[in-house]
Amino acid sequence: MMRFISQQCRDNALWWVMALATVFILLTLVFIVAYVILQGAPGLTWTFLTSTDWRVGVWPMLLTTLYVVGVSLLVSLPIGIITAVFLNEYARNPKLKRTIRLAVETLAGIPSIIYGLFGLLVFCRILGLGQSILAGSLTLSIMILPVVITSTEEALKTVPRSFREGSLALGTTKIQTLWNVVLPSALPGIVTAVILAIGRVVGESAPVLLTVGIAKNVPRSVMDSGRTLTIHLYYLTKEAVEENAFQQAFATAAILVVFVIVLNSVTRAITRKYEKRIGSAA
Repeated sequence: MMRFISQQCRDNALWWVMALATVFILLTLVFIVAYVILQGAPGLTWTFLTSTDWRVGVWPMLLTTLYVVGVSLLVSLPIGIITAVFLNEYARNPKLKRTIRLAVETLAGIPSIIYGLFGLLVFCRILGLGQSILAGSLTLSIMILPVVITSTEEALKTVPRSFREGSLALGTTKIQTLWNVVLPSALPGIVTAVILAIGRVVGESAPVLLTVGIAKNVPRSVMDSGRTLTIHLYYLTKEAVEENAFQQAFATAAILVVFVIVLNSVTRAITRKYEKRIGSAA
């Protein structure tokens, strides 16, 4: 009886520890987001959002950030998802799988400044792209590959084997099973990979500074140089000497936070709509 009570006390204590840790994480997130938005709210005007003059607005930086996020995902998602599918569904040689996973883990551990130097040398100079959105996006797409591959592979592992066996038993090919059964079932995990990748791209500074540049103009194409919101925030904070400059920096930070939240929300909304369509079709 005493042993049962002691075990129950330990279980309750562990439950409270986990609950407190969860509350702490949520409160920290709410505090950071609320503080940044409240500090930047007075400077969030329509002129600030749409002006092409970098001294009073952030439209060039916002557009550059959208370009970088879009092109990076366009390059990295297909490669990352295909690699994860190969590792989980096709690769049978243990040495080959270990080698690929070692390469992915190595990519994940390389400092971002090294990626920036690599992108500056290879994409900007050797390939002749110069400091441009395309060069920066290609560099960042390599950086986020480990996130996409790892998250997608873990999502694929959660799909029950019976789903695959049931689909194959109905006469479908392996490719059809992957496209119509496995990938839709793993979609929530793939969305998580997309969200993590977006956060990584938006938050990077060193590779972007070296490959995209610090131009304050409105980019007309991905071959133009530009300045992302993160780089703009860095320079605003670095050069701020007046209260108005600090206000503009907080307003930029608030836009950056809202930008990430909106992108994540839109991604999840699209996923839910796709899941409903798959469910109704089934």
